[in-house]
Order: sequence, then structure tokens, then C-alpha cells
Amino acid sequence: QLIVLLLPSRFSPLPISAITGTGTGELLDMVCSELRNFEGLDGVEEDENYIPAIAIVGRPNVGKSSILNALVGEDRTIVSPVSGTTRDAIDTEFTTEDGQKYKLIDTAGIRRRAAVASAGSTTETLSVKRAFRAIRRSDVVALVVEAMACITEQDYKIAERIEKEGKACVIVVNKWDTIPNKNHQSTTYYEQDVREKLRILDWAPIVYCSATHGSSVDKIISAAALVEKERSRRLGTSILNQVVREAIAFKPPPRTRGGKRGRVYYTTQAAIRPPTFVFFVNDAKLFPETYRRYMEKKLRSDAGFPGTPIRLLWRSRKRPDKKGKSADNSLQSSVIPSRMALAT
Repeated sequence: QLIVLLLPSRFSPLPISAITGTGTGELLDMVCSELRNFEGLDGVEEDENYIPAIAIVGRPNVGKSSILNALVGEDRTIVSPVSGTTRDAIDTEFTTEDGQKYKLIDTAGIRRRAAVASAGSTTETLSVKRAFRAIRRSDVVALVVEAMACITEQDYKIAERIEKEGKACVIVVNKWDTIPNKNHQSTTYYEQDVREKLRILDWAPIVYCSATHGSSVDKIISAAALVEKERSRRLGTSILNQVVREAIAFKPPPRTRGGKRGRVYYTTQAAIRPPTFVFFVNDAKLFPETYRRYMEKKLRSDAGFPGTPIRLLWRSRKRPDKKGKSADNSLQSSVIPSRMALAT
């Protein structure tokens, strides 16, 4: 069934098919382009005043405060070899040489929950909660690990929280100067170890630095700027659907024992920070977790988004009800309003 939508006079009629999804991506782009013309000035002012927040988190005594002091060029926070010196989340505004402003948030070291509970310190409990709140209100998280120390289970727990909150991330390997006899091969082995043990953040860039010597600390800001930009990026609907079609052509969804196979009608990006993509399909249950991970990897390899988590939502087409409504009408009533809501 072919539906021709009559848009304003400067547009030619746009043919679409609600059953197959043909042309619906172009339709959404046109609708969104018209909606932007009616937005007020408040949104523009908000974007102009937007200052990205970078939370510096990690286990105790990995050099979080030293990194902040090295970035701002002065001692804003107390540095001590005694772990637990920083008790509160401290906000510091920082301006780069090109005039870009950032809000740096130094946080208390995050120990294992069992260790915090056994210590019985109310102060430390509150400090850890403030550190997690700092992750929640940040745009980019710099996860700091110590070069000479092994990646621990607690590092992975913090990484899980970063991914769950949908924050962009930069893995910072501090005290890199303490590694003896460094060469390209040892750096490669170290990175492989970090990737394996922090696999939930396999999309995050890694920066090696030494805060006490000020070596390569500026690379943290450069990496943070890149991942924050990717977290706020919107992919065109036509390009997105092309990537999805190529991914499906290379590896179609698996068939069930009954011979059923998942079918993707079209895909659209519903949100940013983090980038969120909605797949409109015949039945979401026909897409197993392995195939969803494959689709996420293809999106990353073909469309980018380094340094930020992405969300994939799968929406099933509604079945015809007992009154005999067609599947096409059911699809229009369930999909079109939700897309309008996403656009607004």
C-alpha cells in the first residue's frame, strides 16, 4: 500500500510505505527540520551556556587530585600519599587555550562496598555516594587507574556504573612514568590487558600520563572533548538506515526453529547523550542478544561514536486486534505518534 503525503508547497509529494518502512526515514527528517523552525531562543541560549562536566573518578590514591591540579596549573585540591584525603566532590572551572570551558569534578576514592561497610565510617560512605552522584551529573568520566597496579574488580564495578549512567568515558592510566623499560610492545600488552579487564568500556579511548610530572595530562582534555562531541552527535536517518541495511545484508537475523526471522522496517535516532537508536521491527523477540551486540558493533565500526555508550531499543509492530484492523493501521497508530513525541 502506497501513501503519498502532501507536505508544504516547497516540498514535492513524498511516497512512503508504512508496511515496509520505505521512505519513512526521509519523512522523519523532513518533519524534524520543520519542527526546528518553531523552536524558541531559550534552547539556543542553553547550548551557548553549556559547559561540559568531567568527573575524575577511581579507586583511592590513584592520582585523581594530582591530575586536576596538573590540568588547572595550580594546587586546587590537597594531594597526599594517604588514601582518602579527598572527601567531597569538588567542582573547578577550567578554560583551555582555545577558550573552551570545562567543569572538572574531583571525587573521593571509591573502595569496595564491603570495605566501606567494614570500616564503619559514615564520612567515607557519604563520600562514595557523592562520587557516584558526580558521575551522574557529569558528561564525561575520566576513569583513573594506576599504571603499576593491576586492574581490579572494583575498577570494573566503577566502569559498570559509568556505562549504566550512559556517560562518555576516557580511561586514564596515571603514573605511567613508574613503568620501567617501556616500549611499543609493552604498551600494546598493557592496553590489551586493560581492554580485557575493562571490556565493558571497550569503546573508551586510553590516555597514558604522569600527573606529578605533568606529562601528557593535556591529552585527557583532548580525548574528553572528542568523546563529548561523539556523545552529542546525531546521525542522519538515511545514513543510519543504510548502515543497518548493509549490516543485515552481511549477516541476516537468525531463523527460529519455526522458521521465523526478524525483520527491520526502519531505524531512527531518538536521542543524544547518549546516542539512542530505535529499531522498528516485526517482533523484537526474534532478535537475540548476540545479534543485538553484532548490530551495535556494526554501528560503531561504520558510523563511529568512539568514547560513548550507545543504546539500541527494539520496538515490535503491533498485531491486528480482534476487530480486524489491518497491521498497517496498527503500525501507523503505534509508531507515528511515538516518533512525533521523540521529535518534540
